[in-house]
Amino acid sequence: MERLSTLDAGFLHAEDSDPRTNMAVGGLAILEGPMPDYDALTSTLARRIGSCPRFAQRVRLRPFDLSPPEWVDDPEFDLAHHLRRIGLPQPGTDRELFSSVADVMSWRLDRSRPLWEIWVIDGLTDGRWAMLMKVHHAIADGIAMAHMLAGLSDAGIANSFAGHIRAAREPKKSWLQLPTPSFNPLTWISSVWSTSAAMAADVIRGARGTAELAVGLMRGSADSSLNGPISSLRRYSAARVAFSDIKEVCQAFDVTVNDVALAALTESYRALLTRRGEQPLPDSLRTLVPVSIRSADAAGDPDNRVSVMLPYLPIEEKSPIRRLRTVHSRLTKTKAAGQRQAGTAFIAMANAIPFALTAPLVRLLTRLPQRGVAALATNVPGPSEPLKIMGRTVTAVMPVPPIALRLRTGVAILSYADDLFFGILADFDAMPDVDELARGVETAVARLRKVSRRRTRIRDRHGLSLVAGA
Repeated sequence: MERLSTLDAGFLHAEDSDPRTNMAVGGLAILEGPMPDYDALTSTLARRIGSCPRFAQRVRLRPFDLSPPEWVDDPEFDLAHHLRRIGLPQPGTDRELFSSVADVMSWRLDRSRPLWEIWVIDGLTDGRWAMLMKVHHAIADGIAMAHMLAGLSDAGIANSFAGHIRAAREPKKSWLQLPTPSFNPLTWISSVWSTSAAMAADVIRGARGTAELAVGLMRGSADSSLNGPISSLRRYSAARVAFSDIKEVCQAFDVTVNDVALAALTESYRALLTRRGEQPLPDSLRTLVPVSIRSADAAGDPDNRVSVMLPYLPIEEKSPIRRLRTVHSRLTKTKAAGQRQAGTAFIAMANAIPFALTAPLVRLLTRLPQRGVAALATNVPGPSEPLKIMGRTVTAVMPVPPIALRLRTGVAILSYADDLFFGILADFDAMPDVDELARGVETAVARLRKVSRRRTRIRDRHGLSLVAGA
């Protein structure tokens, strides 16, 4: 029997706070045909699912929230309750596929059973088929979800992507280790001074990050159609860009993959608001950016290990180059300010407080009509090599984020093999133009790639290193 963390349980509270909210996350895998025999596929998936005990456990709540909810074995577990099969209406294009995904992600998982489903979808064009894994956020964050999806493949987690997670690559804080005793007093004093200085710097950075997060959550963003009440229905769309194009931009402008992805997303949001007749303002796109704090040895653990950042994305900026550089500088500043560390400390503190005290507070916070955040954008590293399921190659993996707390769109970004996928879940009534948002991301990346190639040609022709402001 294992208890849920305060963060894991918080996703249950967020769902309870609004009957129109569904806190499931998804992973959509598209495979080349032909589709295997369904009975054989079911047997194969049953064996692979069995390696994760969480798939056979359900949530048990404690009376009056005196202690955290628990994961307990479901004595009536039946795989047939969780494996479903549907066929797409003709002609079976991505439009029909995405419509079916949106329908599946619109309704809640049954809490009397283990909180997951797998939908096998056939009838796609070109003989393709698909699998949609739907898991409650109380079980998994984006990293754990991608790990679970990879675990269904023929090779299992052979090509682990855990090393790509920033937290997995970071060394442990040196000040967490006591100085090594030394007979040289000068050496000992120097070690103590260095340790104290590192602790003080982290405390100051954490305090500054805490203040920024608090102000960001309390201060309202500019009014826009991106924030407001949501319905119980969803729309889904996705964008796909070549990872080589992203890397080309990274090399040309000395930025990160996340910088390029968020800059492209910002341009698409700008175009969307402009089409709607709304003015993109500097405070129109404060964005919730989850940051993984998952270590490499915990990549497969079914839980949530994330902190957050709350940067303003420069939606008011017209120039693609200045927009990209502004995204880079703001994310760099946000990281340096300690927002990630503050979020981590807050979660650790919440876990240390008795659940009977934190549960009412979390429940209250999820019911408040927040207006400070306009969008969600989360970036997850996925498998770097193509997966196979029963010998069929997985040609694409598209993430499906949740939406809640008045956020009418959620964007999840996932790298898989040679591509970067943007999965966009949106409110049905508020976002009829969700496909345009996806196409706008692809257009923005193509524009940045074109500028990068021109910049590289000029640099190579003249043998110059262009200054940062060029």
